[in-house]
Amino acid sequence: MRTAAAGADRRGAAGGPPGARPRTMLQALGARRFLIGAWPWRALVHLATTPLSALFFGVPLFVLTLPLYLPAFLVAEAADGLAAAPSAGTVLALLASGVVLTAVFGPLMALPAGRLERFRLWLVDERDPGTGHRSPAEPGLWAWARLRYTESATWAELALLVLTAALFTPLSLGLAALGMLSVMLLAAPLLASEEVPMSVGPVRVEGAAEAVPLLPVGVLMLVAAVYAAGVLTGAHGVLARALLRDRGTAELRADLTEVTRSRARLVDAFESERRRIERDLHDGAQQRLVALSMQLGLARLDLPADSPAARSVAEAQEQAKRAIAELRELIRGIHPQVLTDRGLAAALPELADRSPVPVEVAAVPEERFPDHIEGTAYFVVSEALANVAKHSGAARAELSVRREGGALVVDVTDDGRGGADPANGTGLTGLADRVAVMDGRMLLSSPPGGPTVVRVELPCQ
Repeated sequence: MRTAAAGADRRGAAGGPPGARPRTMLQALGARRFLIGAWPWRALVHLATTPLSALFFGVPLFVLTLPLYLPAFLVAEAADGLAAAPSAGTVLALLASGVVLTAVFGPLMALPAGRLERFRLWLVDERDPGTGHRSPAEPGLWAWARLRYTESATWAELALLVLTAALFTPLSLGLAALGMLSVMLLAAPLLASEEVPMSVGPVRVEGAAEAVPLLPVGVLMLVAAVYAAGVLTGAHGVLARALLRDRGTAELRADLTEVTRSRARLVDAFESERRRIERDLHDGAQQRLVALSMQLGLARLDLPADSPAARSVAEAQEQAKRAIAELRELIRGIHPQVLTDRGLAAALPELADRSPVPVEVAAVPEERFPDHIEGTAYFVVSEALANVAKHSGAARAELSVRREGGALVVDVTDDGRGGADPANGTGLTGLADRVAVMDGRMLLSSPPGGPTVVRVELPCQ
């Protein structure tokens, strides 16, 4: 049982593990079972509805924007001598009226066309593109129209409508003709006879015997038509997704980038503050306690050994020594000096020696890593060993640290009872959050009965 305690596996959603079910037509084309799967049928349905989409929305848009095309027609007619040359004013008036009609009625055609294209996109791309449209901040038709006519999503839908009608519809009709021709070649042995000869393109077939050699040609043409349909619908899906996707995604990505940068700055500030506190405690409070202990020791020398005052001074000195020891442990927990001076190779074995549970240090690299990575790795090991001692009931533990590519991998394994759960207050959630701040991830494997393995991967490029 292996669970990600910090949802921090940042692999792209578009990739996926090997053998995963394709989610787009272009991914399905690379699968060996493409021809016997559902994707060819989805491609055919998409191709069949492409002309319908252009017919329902493209033809009305073409009629409304006809003044845009009339000047070119009139100039061509004049060049052929079939009509008088149009005046410049006429051409400009027609162009202006076409632009106005396109600006006014184009978005009205694009809105339902975009909704239909989002529905059709599911046939070739199962990922949700979202919607770039936003809800009006104010009620009323004017607020709705003002928002829709100023949104980039509306004009992107209009561009998709124009491309669907002008480019993909002719290509879809051409593929449909190729598919019909391949079906005719396959059916030629059944349809052709000597009494009723059959013409398939330039080929004239008189009888079933002459039509048999056309069967393999028909099969090859049908397979080619199916794959061509997949490529065409896949390309249409890529274009539709690029134009219909939620434009707010880019803004969200920018916000996440800024959050990541601010988090990194907070981590740096936190580490600097930890070091300052450690330095102040080491150079300030600890030195004063040491001086106090020495003064108490000198005072004991001036007092009779069996006097009450000597016993009180001795007790005070012992308390000062215990306070010094606790303060040293606190300083070591904040950021041990050995970690700063000699790195993980020296600090982690020392940490393992202080653990109540025997810990075998399998491997620790000698190389030095960035300060924040070393500090996080030390904190991870310290917290994990504390959990082993408090909650696992383990007799022994093992610590392994190694570098794998661009990541520092820390494994802490124990032979305890297992069943560790980040939600039960063992500190694993805070540990995962600390790792996530470093753009790393924590994995936990803890089946009932053990063993428990805590793995942390920290990027250290």
